[in-house]
Amino acid sequence: MPETERYEFDRKTRTVKINCFNCIFGSSIENFPACMLEVMNILEEVRDARAIVLSREREYEYSFDQVLLLLEIINAIGRIKREGLTSINNLVIEGCNRCLKERNTFIANLLAQDLKADPIGAYVKLSRYIRRMKLAREKSFGICKPCYTLYIQTLERIKEILEGTKLIQLAKPFIAGYKIGDRSIYRQIFMPNIRPNFMYTKYQAIAPENAELIESYRLKSGIKVEIYKLPNQDRLHYHVLAPEFELSDEEYTLLDLARRYMAEHRPMQEKLIQTQEIRKTFFDIGYGLISDLAKSRNLKLDEETINKLTSILVRYTVGVGAIELILSDDKVQDIYINSPIGSSPIYLYHEKYGDCQTNLIPTQEDAEIFATRLRLSSGRPFDEANPVLDTELEIPEARARVCAIMPTLSPYGYGFAIRRHRERPWTLPLFLKQKMLNPLFAGFLWFVVDGGRSILIGGTRSAGKTSLLSALIVQILKSKRIITVEDTRELPITQLINLGYNIESLKARSIITHIETELPAEEALRVALRLGDSCLIIGEVRSRESLALYEAMRIGAMANVVAGTIHGDSAYSIFDRVVNDLGVPPTSFKATDLVIICNTLKTASGLKSFRRVVEVTEVKKHWKEDPSEEKGFVNLFEYDAKADDLKPLPNLLAGESYVLNEIANRIKEFRGNWDAVWDNIRLRAKVLEYIVRLAEKLNKPSLMEAKAVSESNTVFHLISEEVREEIGKVDSKEIFDRWKNWFEGYAKKI
Repeated sequence: MPETERYEFDRKTRTVKINCFNCIFGSSIENFPACMLEVMNILEEVRDARAIVLSREREYEYSFDQVLLLLEIINAIGRIKREGLTSINNLVIEGCNRCLKERNTFIANLLAQDLKADPIGAYVKLSRYIRRMKLAREKSFGICKPCYTLYIQTLERIKEILEGTKLIQLAKPFIAGYKIGDRSIYRQIFMPNIRPNFMYTKYQAIAPENAELIESYRLKSGIKVEIYKLPNQDRLHYHVLAPEFELSDEEYTLLDLARRYMAEHRPMQEKLIQTQEIRKTFFDIGYGLISDLAKSRNLKLDEETINKLTSILVRYTVGVGAIELILSDDKVQDIYINSPIGSSPIYLYHEKYGDCQTNLIPTQEDAEIFATRLRLSSGRPFDEANPVLDTELEIPEARARVCAIMPTLSPYGYGFAIRRHRERPWTLPLFLKQKMLNPLFAGFLWFVVDGGRSILIGGTRSAGKTSLLSALIVQILKSKRIITVEDTRELPITQLINLGYNIESLKARSIITHIETELPAEEALRVALRLGDSCLIIGEVRSRESLALYEAMRIGAMANVVAGTIHGDSAYSIFDRVVNDLGVPPTSFKATDLVIICNTLKTASGLKSFRRVVEVTEVKKHWKEDPSEEKGFVNLFEYDAKADDLKPLPNLLAGESYVLNEIANRIKEFRGNWDAVWDNIRLRAKVLEYIVRLAEKLNKPSLMEAKAVSESNTVFHLISEEVREEIGKVDSKEIFDRWKNWFEGYAKKI
């Protein structure tokens, strides 16, 4: 790398950054001996370096472990010199200098260039040279024989010093028959984090050593994902292979030029709120810009390539960068970016493989840009006085909830937790497929929703509470009006509206950020009550809004469903929190009809987890102070771990459910007829189960999605009314047969 300008050294991070733009060679240690030589020469000057960055169209960053391999070679060279092994006294004996020039040249080249440009090749060359010298000694005579012996001893000492370095130890298993100049061994040892100049996130291009590939798949965007199992690791490796890391140098140059132009034409800060509109505008601008730049540089790009480059450009200008690569995977549920930023990779939770580490390493620049994007798009403060930001994030492929913290709260700097929401609403059939619940409970829940009761969905974090609430909304008839109240948008409101649901969405003030321009949650709830007769859905019960929620329950429980989520692992723990922590009078808790508990369970090894509904409890109304002591809590379903199933309890099977009987008392066909109630619940269970079975049989998973399920629900109710009018009763067999005939015809059309 002789034409490269000298380096910059960041004393804070102890990083050496080398500018390789004017270099006639490449910019990676493992591929180019001239590049390795330049790095070695710099390391002789900067012995306390912890990282090396080679900057060109892409930046190649070598971690301290890899830099240490090179520093050991530098130290070995220094040791060879300190021990005087280059001295004439160790090359020839006195009176015999016939081979001095040859020996001096070999040692000088070895130390000055060979060991720095190709230490493995230099070691192999040295080993072979020693063998040749030994053969020469056998043929020599007189004074030359002890001279060769002295020289061989010197060479063997140099070899011994080199064998003490880790680089040579790592290379030894591969050097049998090694061809000097071959760089393939280096490519197995040196694996830099790579990033194009237009992005900040570091990228680990090659899968970890000895990793076992267990699955690979492609996302809609064309991004490839590989899942690896690592030796002696309880966490899998999630490897992203994105197009931005596989472009040509000319394409990288185009993107960098386009990015610089776009940076000068960013939208005003307040316009960033219109994220999707801004993305579309910038895509159109970027498409034309890249096309023009390509023409000016005589590059012929097809439409597909221009679209690809433009998508990348938008991702790193008005988007949130490399985080979008992971967010676009609908199998990812949670993403974690920990402080101190750059000390660890991005972690995630995968719906199939659980906790994984990724091949993406964020930088401080990433964190600062992401924090700014969140602050601007949310309109909420995020500063020293407000060190926590709870908001939502939306990109074309995904929606997510983000909790961000900053240095005044975290001693190590920024940190982010991202909960990815499913692109489409969850449905009961999808939960049946995942075995989070069983058909009988699904039919029971559908019946309760139609019955207009009040429901609290409890559970621990990541137990699936909001997802189940989303599926519950899908079961509401489209003719019903729905009002939702959330402080951070998590429910798939836009998607439900597009499916024809009559929804009014209210956004309340976050209890964390206290935005004065937003209504407190309790006020938002009271507004919801004044907006007319509606089903009421509360994103999460957290604080003082619980008083208004129970006001809503007491008013609305007999007409339309009122439902929300809350943290708690049992009916009593939810009662305790609502009454003792949130200040709701004990008797007001009676407005709760049903408490559903979700939980994340683990296998015996502790390495895998899965979500299940584990308890369903109804709240009776006779108690005064403590429902637990006064038998006000009655379990209807309980999870059987051995059978991995949610089992109905005898009191439910015997028709002793207070909630179901209250619903039945208001329906002519069900009043006083438990068998009819139970038969209808089983009919609904059968319908939902059949949706799953047919979807699997036809390999049409879309039949379990919200569009198909909502249409199925509508037709089910229409057929039920049709049969009731024709026959004079709710005949489950006739209803199912007619519905099944319709659904099979519907399935053929999609």
